[in-house]
Amino acid sequence: MHRNLLCVSLVAALLAAVVAVAAPGTARSSGSTGTRALTPLDSGILARVNQIRAEHRLAPLRVNRRLVSAADKHSRDMVARGFFDHDSASGTFAQRLDRLYGASSSGGWSAGENILWSPEPLDPKRAVEIWMASAPHRANILSPKWREIGVGAVARAAAPGVYAGYDVTVVTADFGYRG
Repeated sequence: MHRNLLCVSLVAALLAAVVAVAAPGTARSSGSTGTRALTPLDSGILARVNQIRAEHRLAPLRVNRRLVSAADKHSRDMVARGFFDHDSASGTFAQRLDRLYGASSSGGWSAGENILWSPEPLDPKRAVEIWMASAPHRANILSPKWREIGVGAVARAAAPGVYAGYDVTVVTADFGYRG
């Protein structure tokens, strides 16, 4: 049964097309947003993404606390409300990222997002393998335009809604560039 759900989660991850947005945005302060520290799974995903980027001669992504906050909040919202989508009850992907990331004082911004969920144990290598097997998710990982990243992985027992009461891990990775 878990294997079937994993297939469903992979299909859902593939069907949840990677969203990218560019907006001219208004100036925002660059202060800390008081986000939590990265978990071992978050840090491992970041390390694996940067390892793959290095293999493709791309610059490593830097952790951005605003993107960490956006990713963490979105993963928590998905497991709490039992949905799996880039958009949420609090707004579209673009609205969510504009509020939490937005433009720097010198210009616009651009962001992309990878999401996945799994009822099977998930480690950083497996999470990134799932994304690399999907063309749109792979494109986000290998995009030379991204400079920053935030990762938020959240585990929940007996998750509601689309997770059908299974113990799941939901991961959001938000990629960004602020000009």
